[in-house]
Amino acid sequence: MPSVNVAVVGSGPAGIYAAGELVRKTDAAVDVIDRIPAPYGLVRYGVAPDHPRIKAVVKSLQRTLEHERVRFLGNVEFGRDIDRAFLDAHYDATIYATGALHSKPLGIEGEQLPGSRSASDFVSWYNGHPDAAGGFDLDSSAAAVVGAGNVALDVARLLTRGVGSLCATDIPSSVLEAFAASRVRDVHILCRRGAADAKFTTKELLDLHDLRGVGVLVDPGDLQDLGSGAADSGEAASPNVELFRAWAADAAAQQSEPSRIHIHFWARPVAIQGGDRVESIRIERMERTDEGTIHGTGEFRTLGVGLVLSSVGYRSNPLPGLPYDLARGVLPNVAGRVVDEDGNHIPSLYVTGWLKRGPQGVIGTNKTCAAETVAAVIEDLAGRSARSGTAAVDHGLTALGAEVIDYGGWRRIDAQELARGQESGRDRAKICEWAELRAVGAGHLAETGR
Repeated sequence: MPSVNVAVVGSGPAGIYAAGELVRKTDAAVDVIDRIPAPYGLVRYGVAPDHPRIKAVVKSLQRTLEHERVRFLGNVEFGRDIDRAFLDAHYDATIYATGALHSKPLGIEGEQLPGSRSASDFVSWYNGHPDAAGGFDLDSSAAAVVGAGNVALDVARLLTRGVGSLCATDIPSSVLEAFAASRVRDVHILCRRGAADAKFTTKELLDLHDLRGVGVLVDPGDLQDLGSGAADSGEAASPNVELFRAWAADAAAQQSEPSRIHIHFWARPVAIQGGDRVESIRIERMERTDEGTIHGTGEFRTLGVGLVLSSVGYRSNPLPGLPYDLARGVLPNVAGRVVDEDGNHIPSLYVTGWLKRGPQGVIGTNKTCAAETVAAVIEDLAGRSARSGTAAVDHGLTALGAEVIDYGGWRRIDAQELARGQESGRDRAKICEWAELRAVGAGHLAETGR
């Protein structure tokens, strides 16, 4: 494919994997555009701070951003600084990779009470995302996390683990202080379906098993649908189910730990209750019918909790000027090609990552996803010549008043965070405020007061 210019909107793993695939397989020049002056998306702002091995994927992503034909254009927001018309005018193709980081609501009574928040808000807070809105009240002895995926386990783990093991991570100091003062000792994970249906990975469950001073409790009655175990096959023999059985059999020892994580299966929240803030959550017992469907039994109970965090799935936001599949919460596409309501490919528009397929898979899944999308780009642009050049893009951004923070600006932010971390004996101390991120990225160190 002759040299062309491609824009990638979003600098998380999905977007950077697409950029890397493009420069490996073509002579294209690629601009990776992100509204935040710091790249890496989910790896920087979604992976729990006590999972440094997962964060190590940054090294491979960094190599792509440092490629001679890749540029990072941070602090440039689609819908604020640029729009589809700008991208269509300056690039031969645009790959949208803005992710799906907004939690779905529970849709139950009392969800708007203070103390009821989304798990994605909590994750943004403990990861120092500049959009994080305020802190969290951890003055209650018990909290509930609604959801049966790894995010729910991350949240429960960080609410119960000792702060000593977090002191060397990049968790913001203000969050570390909040965890140190936390009164939360019991976290209830509420799963609407049974143990065999839960989306937890075995590795994440083993992380709970290895926590010091934290017991994990499972009601044996919640596992009755799995049978006796020894003669079972398939799902009942999975490592996850065996862990659940082990915890259920060890209830006394698990209960005696200073902090506890309670995993409740067949538990559907129906209402969050309280006066001025959350005081409890009401749960209905669920069961599977002979036809395989799930329905309520009419048996209810109430858990006293002062914090409810919902983690029941994520959705992408609609992007201005682009089609949107409301039912799936994605850009409608066929193999990465964005399509209109009639299923026809809209020229030059492509998508990858969770915006393409929904919130499925792990970080590595984005490699395969990106490869499929890039293959479509290569096929469609074969024989095309470049529509514009980097100088025209830069001129256009300047004319629009965009204050671009490029990869050099990110390197300034990175160096500042590492230096601040060294001062406190940590790997990194994140810059969490928008104004300071922009000031450091732009080289205005004097404005930061440091």
